[in-house]
Amino acid sequence: MFAPTSTIWSWLEEVPDPEIPAISLVDLGVIRRVKWDGNTLVVTVTPTYSGCPATSVINLDIETALRSRGVQELRLERQLSPPWTTDWITAEGRNKLRAYGIVPPMPGTSAKSRAGGLIGRLSGSGDIRIECPRCGSADTEKVSQFGSTPCKASYRCRACLEPFDYFKCI
Repeated sequence: MFAPTSTIWSWLEEVPDPEIPAISLVDLGVIRRVKWDGNTLVVTVTPTYSGCPATSVINLDIETALRSRGVQELRLERQLSPPWTTDWITAEGRNKLRAYGIVPPMPGTSAKSRAGGLIGRLSGSGDIRIECPRCGSADTEKVSQFGSTPCKASYRCRACLEPFDYFKCI
């Protein structure tokens, strides 16, 4: 089956991230390219980090979604360079994260976006203000640099007392 790449992208927009099902793999920005190479559909995937435990599940979910739509010849390619960055999360993806109760990465805070970003990100320091996704209060505190997954930190809102995750910048 030879579907236009725009159709393939729309199919992939329906494939949820296995760790955060409210956001698609396309919204997350891990699907980098879709192209036909002769009779073979080639999908290029950049994992959020090279050791991401969800990579094999992501690849299986992509393959399952495409094969269920009739794609027979399929090749998944892993691309590590350039490395994935939270800057690749779409605007729609950021909105979906917030609605799900996870604060999306703050614009301009990734290691690629500002000098010293890597040091601040790894040390847990920094001057960014994280607002509660539930009540909007900026009176929040970091509970742990590590949340439910390695790419998130745990926070608590002092105003509404609700815990929430912050998707760390990479």
